[in-house]
Amino acid sequence: MSTASAYAAQSAKTPLTPFSFERREPKDHDVVIDIKFSGICHSDVHQARDEWGGSIFPMVPGHEIAGVVRAIGPKVTHFKVGDHVGVGCFVDSCRTCIECVAGDDNYCQTGITMTYNGRDKDGAPTYGGYSDHIVVDENYVLSIPENLPLDGAAPLLCAGITLYSPLKHWGAGPGKRVAIVGLGGLGHMGVKLAHALGAHVTVLSQSMKKAEDSKRLGADEFYAMSDPETPAKLANSFDLIISTVGVAMDFTPYLNMLKKDSTMVLVGAPEGSSQLNSFGLIINRKSLAGSMIGSIQETQEMLDFCGRHNIVSDIETIPMDSVNDAYERMLKSDVRYRFVIDIASLKK
Repeated sequence: MSTASAYAAQSAKTPLTPFSFERREPKDHDVVIDIKFSGICHSDVHQARDEWGGSIFPMVPGHEIAGVVRAIGPKVTHFKVGDHVGVGCFVDSCRTCIECVAGDDNYCQTGITMTYNGRDKDGAPTYGGYSDHIVVDENYVLSIPENLPLDGAAPLLCAGITLYSPLKHWGAGPGKRVAIVGLGGLGHMGVKLAHALGAHVTVLSQSMKKAEDSKRLGADEFYAMSDPETPAKLANSFDLIISTVGVAMDFTPYLNMLKKDSTMVLVGAPEGSSQLNSFGLIINRKSLAGSMIGSIQETQEMLDFCGRHNIVSDIETIPMDSVNDAYERMLKSDVRYRFVIDIASLKK
């Protein structure tokens, strides 16, 4: 066993504070990773505050992990000491169900083992990336291209793959018109990735505040949904719409912007009940779908793609003791566009 230093939530009502716990000794196929940076995902707040229910305390959040291999088990073949690696939202799956065998292990029928706020196959709680090291089976560790800085690459392990997966699955590329709803931690990655894939990219936001920034990120067009003329202007315009927002909404205006046989995909997890006029789906055979992160294979594909195109997240790096302030700022959308914790600050 090795002692890990971390920050944890002791309950849903308390701030994150210093915490120590034991990581397992590496097994034959385990990789020991010195964590250098950990991104802050909106789901970290939801789970640390038990807003989705079922939270396990004490909780060490963090599933956007970037670091360096410290040690490997005797049968590890994919990694060596010193490699730049990442860990995303899950660290195990059943490996035998139809989805795992097909390479879609993120949709494991038995259920994936979450990087934090989950339980491993021995029943022990999992602890995430707000810590100085982690031990993970090599089959769930990702290679981070050497040309990508680890701080900017950390959010790719959740925000990046959450957008890359639907963009690829629904065929974003040259000749396709893609709309990204919301320009936050998820949305700004959607713009970068869709642009690099060769699609024509439009951002749909509530106001014009981020219009200039969207063009810098790679958007071709920007529209405010607060303008009542926007839905009519963009009727039957898009091959794919991806919504990244985490609040209840009326899907009808967005469905009206889809072309025939096109899809709106939800990757945000809205609180409350959204509205849908099902007639908007029936007309022109449109679809409303969902997408959850991506498989390990697809995540590696995404990282390699980002390496080739020099894509990382736009980040604000913070010390660990600022994490509670970062949570409050994130809830106010006061970050452009992802907080990343410098884990070296733990030692200070």
